[in-house]
Amino acid sequence: MVLHLTDDFKANAADWEAAGVKLPQYDPAEVAAYTAEHPYWVHFGAGNLFREVQALIAQSLLNQGLVKSGVIVAETFDADIIEDSFKPYDNRGLSVILKSDGSIDTELVASVAASYGVKKHDEVWDGLVKVFTNPELQFVTVTITEKGYAIKNNDGELLPWIKPEVENGPDSAVSAMGAITALLFERFKAGAKPIAMVSTDNFSQNGDRFRSVIVEFAELWAKKGFVSEDFVRYVDDPEQVSFPLSMIDRITPNPAESVSKLLAEKGFGDNKIFHTAKGTNVAPFANSEETWYLVIEDSFPNGRPALEKAGVFLGDRDTVNDSDEMKVTTCLNPVHTALAVTGRLMSYDSMSETIADPTLKALAERLSYKEGLPVVTDPGIFSPKEFAEKVIDVRVPNPSLPDSPVRISTDTSQKVPIRFGVTIKKYVESPDHDVNELVAIPLAIAAWLRLLLGKDGKATDDNGNEITLSPDPRIPELQAALAPLTLGGDLSKADEVLKPILADTTLWNVDLTQTPLAEKIVGYFKELAAGTGTLHPVLNKELGL
Repeated sequence: MVLHLTDDFKANAADWEAAGVKLPQYDPAEVAAYTAEHPYWVHFGAGNLFREVQALIAQSLLNQGLVKSGVIVAETFDADIIEDSFKPYDNRGLSVILKSDGSIDTELVASVAASYGVKKHDEVWDGLVKVFTNPELQFVTVTITEKGYAIKNNDGELLPWIKPEVENGPDSAVSAMGAITALLFERFKAGAKPIAMVSTDNFSQNGDRFRSVIVEFAELWAKKGFVSEDFVRYVDDPEQVSFPLSMIDRITPNPAESVSKLLAEKGFGDNKIFHTAKGTNVAPFANSEETWYLVIEDSFPNGRPALEKAGVFLGDRDTVNDSDEMKVTTCLNPVHTALAVTGRLMSYDSMSETIADPTLKALAERLSYKEGLPVVTDPGIFSPKEFAEKVIDVRVPNPSLPDSPVRISTDTSQKVPIRFGVTIKKYVESPDHDVNELVAIPLAIAAWLRLLLGKDGKATDDNGNEITLSPDPRIPELQAALAPLTLGGDLSKADEVLKPILADTTLWNVDLTQTPLAEKIVGYFKELAAGTGTLHPVLNKELGL
């Protein structure tokens, strides 16, 4: 029998269970009907991470009988996600957890009670307005990626798609930040009930960034007379509209063809992967690793359900900040970046291949255990050492997870200020630690700069093969700066060429030329760029292997 998401799973529960699929412990129709009148949670960003974190949290709350309503999902960037992978399947999805032992866990997720793809202010918009004006709505979560928070360019000018929304007011807003601000304005007009706005995007101080953009949008509208100053004060008052910080962690790659084929073999019919006109890869299923963390600052002025009973950690701002810094500066993100750039030099296809390379694993271990952990703050809710060990011994080595150095090395220039720069700064400023002790971090930086040698977004791997670099907004600028240097060519000017790059505080969060690391990085770079086949010899020598 072929199984479909829209099946009456209670009537044929035996078939689902025979296929190894865990089923909801509630009636989705009853949940949808109740949610229509009693919404408590809206999520913006209908991508794969939502399916594997927020939707599963909502499912757990429903299964335990802790709530009667489901989560409502909205999408502003690519409304076709809703049309392709939610609406045709009654908003249901299949969660596929790819475990490190090669097994999989599958679960039919029916916790999404309604879905809205926002393209303009029409009946879809009116549906969201009804939700936002309901006093029972407690909180909003978002996963729209860091780019979704931008409303101005680097020169402080409004982005082309934001300017018309500012000029024409709330009735025209369809961007993520504009639409959310407009919906908060509707809530304000309907009685100014309190609400929590929770960014669950993967960057530091996400709640503060969320708040600043929403307040700025409101101020721009107030200056043009579209909203009152009282509305600006409403969104700027944490007693009314809070913007809690959060730390989220779950590796959730795009739906994989290998998983689609596996589901077909197991008798699951809804396994098509869609590529929307905007290039989003979505499916009625999502695949992710087994490990996940979500830590949220416990600031919910209109109340919240028992999220902690669904696996969420709640704490104060310091707890969230310490958890986030632990992850992004020590235990996960720096390891990912170091393995991704060296993995690209080796032309490895998967992240599991990178950590299976003994030399690259040694680089990751030194980076995390010997250089990062000594200066990280323990958040108190889980052990940094155990977190790091799980990354290196379980999560990255997972052969079932279709994650790649190509994906991880995207936007490296935007990541290194935090992933490497914070730890470097701690060593520079600490009387108890010597920056000269750092080896893995300068090796990783040198490897990234070596990777960038080339032009027009092309480069050469360690084996001498041409590769296309992953997208990164600063590649043109950096490749132009590195142009005097070529792989295997004259590197006598390496110091002169690299010093301005190493002095760029926007890249490193510190001027590396004011530290001993600059000389070390230049030396490593020259050895790596001397020719092909250099990566392993250089790393082995410096890591003492």
